[in-house]
Amino acid sequence: MPMSLRLKINLIVVSLTFFFAATVLALELRSMRESVHEEVMAANRVAALLLQGTALRYAAQGTPAMLAFLQSIGRIRSNDLTLFDAQGNELYRSPPPTYKAGRDAPDWFSALITPAPSVQFIQFPDGKLVVQANASRAEVDAWDYVVTLAGGALGFLLVVNAMVFWLVGRAVRPFGQIVQALNRLQAGQFDVALPPLAGTEAAAIGGAFNRMVGELQGHIETERRAVRAEMQLSDSRELAQWIDKHVEAERRMIARELHDELGQSVTAMRSMALSIASRVHSFDPQAEQAARLIADESSRLYDAMHGIIPRLTPLVLDNFGLAEALNDLAERTRRTHPEVQLALKVELADAVPGADASLALYRAAQEGLTNALRHGKARHLQLSLQCRAGELTLELVDDGSGMPADDPPRSGHYGLRWLAERVEALGGTLEIGRASPHGVRLQVRLPLSTDKEAA
Repeated sequence: MPMSLRLKINLIVVSLTFFFAATVLALELRSMRESVHEEVMAANRVAALLLQGTALRYAAQGTPAMLAFLQSIGRIRSNDLTLFDAQGNELYRSPPPTYKAGRDAPDWFSALITPAPSVQFIQFPDGKLVVQANASRAEVDAWDYVVTLAGGALGFLLVVNAMVFWLVGRAVRPFGQIVQALNRLQAGQFDVALPPLAGTEAAAIGGAFNRMVGELQGHIETERRAVRAEMQLSDSRELAQWIDKHVEAERRMIARELHDELGQSVTAMRSMALSIASRVHSFDPQAEQAARLIADESSRLYDAMHGIIPRLTPLVLDNFGLAEALNDLAERTRRTHPEVQLALKVELADAVPGADASLALYRAAQEGLTNALRHGKARHLQLSLQCRAGELTLELVDDGSGMPADDPPRSGHYGLRWLAERVEALGGTLEIGRASPHGVRLQVRLPLSTDKEAA
């Protein structure tokens, strides 16, 4: 079962907090080692200096006097005293410590902080006094401090990570709603709307999303009304021509609004999401990932919108002319159907087709390609546009399944009927026949000098 992003972030915070606590503990251990070393070494040196003068005075009176003196002073902190006679026999050893008696630090801990052994020798005529550093009590004090510090660090770790887990879940909740809404919109649910979201950035994105959906619904409804009107009035040539003109204008307006208005809204939403991701990058990786997911969804929505625009109206035709529009159509066809081989040949010389003729020829190429790929399952297509003897000829030949023997051209096919009426209104001809050895051949002829306006 995959781990949730929220849990991953919490584990990262746990790791960082643990690393921080371990670092602090290591620094404390280093400080303790230096402190114990300083204390024990200083105590050993001071004890040796004090005992040296005193021990020599008592040693002049004999070993029994020295023994009595040591027994009277008892134990000296951080030092073990051992008295030997001239023959090396042990006469005295310091009693065990009474401070925290019976307790010792663990061996591994003692090895970490205990300094190297320090031994001082005080010689006198009939014996020797050994003063050896003993850090056992300092080790116990340090161990008790480490236990207390580790307990406090563990409690701090639990409290901090519990708060982070709760706060992260609360902070990213609005972004989860935004992602769900984008997924629904991508699935075709254009009535989706976001409720008011907590947080300045989330509220701004939610508002932009709702405005975008509202505009998209309006454009879709406008397109539906235009299509219904076109289907209802297509039987009347004059009405069909009038509708065709206004539908093209409506499509052009919708395409431009999609490109200019809706495109800006989607781009703004993507920019805000990337800005949020950049701002929360260093302290909230989950929010950053959610914001980047919103930016990716916005990019996909932007690409889908730009895929709709050419089907509404070829804006490139208005801006760059028929040749560039056909090149753009061929390139988009190759991208969406990588398995298809499409060859394009355009020979216009200095001819400049009129606006209506250009649109009719472009629509003919568009309709022919759609039928060849969707119905004929063609894999090789040849599209050509030539201008000869004052006549424009567009021809599309494919190697698809062809036309049934009992299927007369344009019968019952709304797209072809609409195309034929447009071509005839411009004084041209539309021919659809079978190609050899199989497939379909579509040819449109238009006079170059004729550019009739639809009534």
